Amino acid sequence: MKMTDAEAIRLINATSLGYDISIEITKKQMVKLLADVNHHFFFVAEENGLVAGYVHAELYEALYSEPMLNVLALAVDQKHQKKGLGKQLMQKIEFVASELGLIGVRLNSGETRLGAHKFYESIGYTSDKLQKRFLKIIS
Repeated sequence: MKMTDAEAIRLINATSLGYDISIEITKKQMVKLLADVNHHFFFVAEENGLVAGYVHAELYEALYSEPMLNVLALAVDQKHQKKGLGKQLMQKIEFVASELGLIGVRLNSGETRLGAHKFYESIGYTSDKLQKRFLKIIS
């Protein structure tokens, strides 16, 4: 992933994930996270030279688990879905986890994203718990 991908990433986040944030915030976060090469990992999938999808994972370390990668976002533009791009992106993350000697890859997926759940199951992931996310905005 590179900074010139910012607008494509912003559009994919809005249309495929439902996170419609400004290009300014997208760029600000990309600058910060792309620089953190020891904790954040990014890959893009391209079709005809254009960004068609991406994956973002971070190093997940907790006192109750051995280290693994945590997928924060996997998104493929809707017109490029069902072409194997999501699977390729996840395989890249799994390869990084293996190269780093981590025990695996984890992710959370919203309870209404049933298509995403079927996709993850089709590539070997299993759901091991149900949970709610709690959020408090401090501004």
